[in-house]
Amino acid sequence: MAIARRALGTRKVGHAGTLDPMATGILVLGFNNGTRLLQYITDGDKTYVATVVLGAATVTDDVEGEVISRADVSAITDAQIENELVKMRGTILQRPSSVSAVKVDGARAYDRVRAGEKVELAAREVTISALDIKTIRRLSDAIEVDIEVTCSAGTYIRAIARDCGDALGVGGHLNSLRRTRVGGFNLDSSISLTALKAGDFSTLPIVDVARTTFTARELALEEVNELSFGRALSANPDGAIYAAISGESLIALLCNKDGLAKPIAVFAAAN
Repeated sequence: MAIARRALGTRKVGHAGTLDPMATGILVLGFNNGTRLLQYITDGDKTYVATVVLGAATVTDDVEGEVISRADVSAITDAQIENELVKMRGTILQRPSSVSAVKVDGARAYDRVRAGEKVELAAREVTISALDIKTIRRLSDAIEVDIEVTCSAGTYIRAIARDCGDALGVGGHLNSLRRTRVGGFNLDSSISLTALKAGDFSTLPIVDVARTTFTARELALEEVNELSFGRALSANPDGAIYAAISGESLIALLCNKDGLAKPIAVFAAAN
């Protein structure tokens, strides 16, 4: 974040969801007034590519942790692997990794594990809308499975590896992880850390980010005036949050309440 603050020339910089230390890929940054949109981007779905290793379990559920068990994988078939991964598609209950940032009695789970505690977090509901196997490779003592996952916020890809290995009775962990999409943002529209440090980048106007993240509601001048006086507008077509836009300015985010569209965040003529 320090690099981003220097590059953007402001201390008001936030992000839409951190990456695991071992992971690479997209990190969406917002600055100044744009930080107010980050919570909605964080809540959107994400896509990852990852490599699952079957045949060994680790304390962190990824390659950076200590191996706590190994097993022979020679009898595991491709069909068995596919069957276990298919079960994870849809809305499921998933137990986060013990070394996640989830708080337990006020302390991060990973801090408790590092202090020597045994931590097992409660399962939570997540949605995995797509989980596709790209490649299965057989090594001398393990099986590597390349997968692509599209999932809701709060899903742990490490947990997919762990649970697949547990279900097959051989243990599993994550060997690599790359986030390729966050909401409407993908690798094609991203810049490298090197480019950020060098100042070789351009930023997106907040109105463009709003159009990417929400359905746009184009306002008439009278509606802009109504919002400026704190009044509600006619209801949105559905219960989703809409970006109220006038010309090239994001005016507000609108959500239906009591039969009318009311602002939940006002940006006025910010762009």
